[in-house]
Amino acid sequence: MTLVAGVDSSTQSCKVVIVDAATGAIARTGRASHPDGTEVHPDTWWAALQTAIADAGGLDDVAAISVGAQQHGMVVLDEQGRVIRPALLWNDTRSAAAAEQLAREFPDVVQRTGSAPVASFTSTKLRWLRDAEPENAARVAAVALPHDWLTWRLRGFGPENPVLDELTTDRSDASGTGYWNPHTGDYDRELLIAALGHDAILPRLLGPGEAPAPGFGPGAGDNAGAALGLGAREGDVVVSIGTSGTVFAVTTRPAGSATVAGFADASGLFLPLVATLNAARVLDAMARVLGVDHTALGELALTAEPGAAGAVLRPYFEGERTPNLPDATATLSGLTLASTTRENLARAAVEGMLCGLADGLDAVRAVGVEARRILLIGGAAQNPAVAAIAAQVFDVPVEVPQPAEYVALGAAAQAAWVATGARPAWSVPSRAVAADHRPVIREQYAAATA
Repeated sequence: MTLVAGVDSSTQSCKVVIVDAATGAIARTGRASHPDGTEVHPDTWWAALQTAIADAGGLDDVAAISVGAQQHGMVVLDEQGRVIRPALLWNDTRSAAAAEQLAREFPDVVQRTGSAPVASFTSTKLRWLRDAEPENAARVAAVALPHDWLTWRLRGFGPENPVLDELTTDRSDASGTGYWNPHTGDYDRELLIAALGHDAILPRLLGPGEAPAPGFGPGAGDNAGAALGLGAREGDVVVSIGTSGTVFAVTTRPAGSATVAGFADASGLFLPLVATLNAARVLDAMARVLGVDHTALGELALTAEPGAAGAVLRPYFEGERTPNLPDATATLSGLTLASTTRENLARAAVEGMLCGLADGLDAVRAVGVEARRILLIGGAAQNPAVAAIAAQVFDVPVEVPQPAEYVALGAAAQAAWVATGARPAWSVPSRAVAADHRPVIREQYAAATA
């Protein structure tokens, strides 16, 4: 049996899965936590990766490893390969003004990169660095993303061996930088220079199944890793409810707009994506207010009628990325004395979170995506109320794949790809949710948030 390893270095933690390359069956796993915050030193990711690998029993019997990780995070290195400052993560919104500046300076940026600049993207964080910390910006010799840097470190590079030209990345993660062109498949150096103030070394782009070195997969951004782990194909729309919420689909051509990020996937195709900053944490907030856990929150929500008797939650607790409202706040409207119940508040939270994601589905459809099936993943998807209400909010059949670390499994699929020479075809069990579309939920949400 050939074993391969996949890594998911996410916002909250590092997960390692070691699987049978032939079947995808999990042999063992490991995990370690990451610190909270939107500004984190990459050394903490490296320490967590070492802990998670050890927790998974080590890599001595593993043929290949690949790293999936949170997208967009700005890792800036000096000429000696040292991290210049803590990384700004995807959910750090301090570069919102920088995003607006770049959009004004490059009116054709969507055509050039497939996406409009938002505070999440690496390019806008580099512009913020140039303006807010010019001395640090001037020291930047190379710019990497989290999975690029972790793969580089795993291969034995770093301050003790600072070969910056050995940094590598893949199309999926490069497509989220704001300076990669999906039409040419290469970096847009003019945009990089405009963001940072000067040119810099960027990771070498690897194709699907291409190894940066023997025993290593190319790595991927987290959403592309999840799509690969799920085996998503055309017609599948993945709705992921985690720290952030994402809606994405595999397509054969680039597809982006002012609201849809025109990302690439990890198989050689494309991954138009809508991301929201507010997802499972919306449920965290309402559970805290009601003094219940997530199970009880779901039970309360299911006892209320669809539409929560008119109560509507616009769930922009941390600003929002789609729509691009970094300074927005959440609002709860439509309440009466009769409708202000624990049940309706719980239901409004679930409906509001899902309606935001349904708006994302509408946006990806608007760029030509055909949705035949929704794959609902993420921790919140396992809540029976979330799955049931999703079938009422979405007008497409909903399936819930069995719980798994799909980003790490996607990275493991990459590792199997380089180890065997072929993309694996692992089966993913899922359960269908009974269709129960209730248009009133979306209609009410749209009226309240117009």
